Amino acid sequence: MQLIDGKALAQKVRAEVAAEVETLKQSRNIVPGLAVILVGDDPASHAYVKMKAKACEEVGFYSITHHMPETISQQEIIATIEMMNQNPRIDGILVQLPLPKHIDTNKILEVIDPKKDVDGFHPYNVGCLAAGLEGFAPCTPLGVMKMFEAYDIELQGKNVCVVGASNIVGKPMAALALNANATVEVTHIYTQDLKTHTARADIVIVGVGKAGLITADMVKEGAVVIDIGINKLDDGRLVGDVDFDAVAPKCSYITPVPGGVGPMTIAMLLENTLKSAKQRA
Repeated sequence: MQLIDGKALAQKVRAEVAAEVETLKQSRNIVPGLAVILVGDDPASHAYVKMKAKACEEVGFYSITHHMPETISQQEIIATIEMMNQNPRIDGILVQLPLPKHIDTNKILEVIDPKKDVDGFHPYNVGCLAAGLEGFAPCTPLGVMKMFEAYDIELQGKNVCVVGASNIVGKPMAALALNANATVEVTHIYTQDLKTHTARADIVIVGVGKAGLITADMVKEGAVVIDIGINKLDDGRLVGDVDFDAVAPKCSYITPVPGGVGPMTIAMLLENTLKSAKQRA
């Protein structure tokens, strides 16, 4: 069993991005810019945005956070996004989710210029991903693909089971695996007998937010297990969706939580923003 060290890989990606940013500054006088919209006072969202801002500073990006009150109107958010669409210094626009209930999330995401949609949530980029065309893919699934590449884990011809069908993780993860010529099954809350699907998979990718969902009897010997879930237990510990201690001995590769997929998400956000800046150049 080998641990997939997302923390170390993310640091390597960040170092590569920082080096490319320096080259871009010297050769084209371009500094990649990321703008974040944060609505309300959700502590988790605030912590995540703070981490993104720190990562931007580390690699030499220009970054700005538009912090808006919980009561902000949908039209005011749209007006801010439209302003950033026109701003030549901004290469990436990110709306921190979830948004308050009175805001139509889909409508907000549709306003973002697809060329600046570094989260990969705009319908245009979703369509490009489904069709195997060039565009922006969501950062968490993209981070998983980067892990496969770094650890020489081949997807072509493999059976992949994606547990969870969210628009942010499950669906784009399935599309990326399909584009890599894997045979993909997507399971979700209405799937009957989850074990029959996971137990025959060469690669199990799970991201639903339910601690201990994947147990040892649900995974075949030698499988690769990617745990995207993150859950806080009553004793304060952070765990994934996989019963790590029981499942790990059966795996060829497995991601830990924390220190697995999580750090890769922000690393891929930086990489997507750099990609956008290069397109501007």
